[in-house]
Amino acid sequence: MDRATDPPPGGADEERPTGGTAHGFDPAARLAEREARDLRRDLQPVDRVASRSRMAPDPKGSAPEYEEERLIFAANDYLGLAADERTRRAAAEAAEAVGTGAGASRLLTGDTGCHRALEQDLAGAKDAERALVFSSGYATNVGTVAALGPDVVFSDEANHASIVDGCRLSGAETVVYDHCDADALADALARRERAEADGERWLVVTDSVFSMDGDVAPLPDVCDVAERHGAWVMVDEAHATGLYEDGGGIVQREGLADRVQVQMGTLSKALASQGGYVAGSEPLVEHLLNAARPFVFSTGLAPPAVGAAREALRVARSSDRRDRLWRNVERLREGLTSMGYDVRGETQILPVVVGERAAALSLGERLRERGIVAPAIRPPTVPDGTSRVRVAPTATHTDEEIDRCLAAFEAAGRAEGLL
Repeated sequence: MDRATDPPPGGADEERPTGGTAHGFDPAARLAEREARDLRRDLQPVDRVASRSRMAPDPKGSAPEYEEERLIFAANDYLGLAADERTRRAAAEAAEAVGTGAGASRLLTGDTGCHRALEQDLAGAKDAERALVFSSGYATNVGTVAALGPDVVFSDEANHASIVDGCRLSGAETVVYDHCDADALADALARRERAEADGERWLVVTDSVFSMDGDVAPLPDVCDVAERHGAWVMVDEAHATGLYEDGGGIVQREGLADRVQVQMGTLSKALASQGGYVAGSEPLVEHLLNAARPFVFSTGLAPPAVGAAREALRVARSSDRRDRLWRNVERLREGLTSMGYDVRGETQILPVVVGERAAALSLGERLRERGIVAPAIRPPTVPDGTSRVRVAPTATHTDEEIDRCLAAFEAAGRAEGLL
């Protein structure tokens, strides 16, 4: 899940171990607490990352036993490049030429020519002077916010958990403003300014595309507000990188590269690999490679992941994959809406909102019985009364597969009394 909604581990009511483990932990009790609150999750392996896959119930410590093949409308591999021959070949070539792992931190001997080539390409796609690649998107956000060392962070209430954790680790005061509300942001900044905030360093941070709602931050208005108050802007493009013109994100779509000081994104969604990046000015990147602890103290991103991400970015910039994705998105959105479903958002993420937790869980299960994997999302990940099934098509879903998904939604919705 994306938002920081999990309860803290343990608590005052947790029964403490006695005797030789009196100062230890009781993970079984914590799991039972999660179970009671319907918050326990498990792992369900897939046999491959593709638009069609076989899944297995959580095998715990045993080997998976896969069930029949289903259509996957749950992944973030938006361009369908994780199984593409070109990205697989690029990963293999990087392993052959450089090695299977970086072998050390980038600041030691883990910095390679393939890392630099990917960073140059990312900087070009993001209209920035330089880019810096991290080992994960989570590490990128946590490390960047903390390394900037703001006094105050102004954060959208629906931001990703990695942004929330970055704010916590930075030690900054965090002011949460209403979701996608530039007026609320302006009010928060004005209040802080009236509180004699001379000399404070302010960071406004927001996702561009929100992963559970599929909506888009009002970035031009956010930049206007931040500029009036002299704050920096950081935008997380995890669910937008590679999906817009020339492989960019919403920042590029809106022509804001010169107004967003910190452009963050991931390599693990549309770019079908692993890792994260920051794009920005030369001094910003030099500062981060010296001060962002997840970068400094982590082994460099594995060369096969670097090679795959670079090839995926090339495909995103030069092929019709993006057009194919948006055609599939519109066919699904129109089909679901015409049935009577409440489909929200404005991007490739289609939240089908049904209201109550039980209704979303039951709809997700009925879809699975009909060969469609689309997850139910419920509180606390989303607000009460807005439980949903999150649908995420890819560029590689065929017309027939889109039709199968729509037919499954219609049958499942009628069976549940939703239509």
